[in-house]
Amino acid sequence: MTREGFGSRAIAIGGFAAALMATVPAAHAQDKVVVFAAASLKDALDAVNKACEADVGEVATVSYAASSALAKQIEGGAPADVFISADLDWMKYLSDKKLTRPDTEVKLLGNEIVLVAPSDSTVEAKIEKGFDLARLVGDGKLAMGDFKAVPAGKYGKAALESLGVWSSVEGKVAQAENVRAALKLVSIGEAALGIVYATDAHAEKGVRVVGTFPEDSHAPIIYPVAQTADSKDKDTPAFLKCLQSAKAGALFKEQGFTVLTPSN
Repeated sequence: MTREGFGSRAIAIGGFAAALMATVPAAHAQDKVVVFAAASLKDALDAVNKACEADVGEVATVSYAASSALAKQIEGGAPADVFISADLDWMKYLSDKKLTRPDTEVKLLGNEIVLVAPSDSTVEAKIEKGFDLARLVGDGKLAMGDFKAVPAGKYGKAALESLGVWSSVEGKVAQAENVRAALKLVSIGEAALGIVYATDAHAEKGVRVVGTFPEDSHAPIIYPVAQTADSKDKDTPAFLKCLQSAKAGALFKEQGFTVLTPSN
């Protein structure tokens, strides 16, 4: 497959975010809490959302996509009550524009990035300074989120640069719209390897973890959450409180996240 064709496929796989976004205005008409959340949160947050129904009084409507895309949509006026980013940068982007309520912002979760291969791959590697990633990728592709905007892609590029191997694989990278799209490319065998969150690998049986990137090779992976400045739903505070509860924390931990907030 050509590089151009591969990129188109990645965008198509990542395009589920646009479809999800179409449900948001209707959700507000039904007076529901609307959450914009990083794509990597889907499995865990779906479970948390259901568990929080009793506390909130309703199940929130959640749209998943790259943090960068969601932040830009909120900036453009998309009606969201809660934003959960996969990095601090995109939360700061909105807070600097006074589009969030700073008093509600908390550092909710932590994560790791890992190198994954299709589940039937026999690739083995020790991720360390100067490891031969180019040889491992071979004639295939290295799938990762858009490294100019998507948090997982940014973390991945930083790690590869820190380990001194970025230049050897830059030409083999297939950038995806979000981290779940990158994961999909690996699981269906269209990429030889991928860089995703540990929690993504946990959620996808079609891949296996080759190795975990050293914590000191990239910035700490932190998921902040905040209420948006334009939020009008009266149940938003209850949803935010439930996100930080012990029962939510247990569900996040089941998916491999580190819980950073004390339980309410």
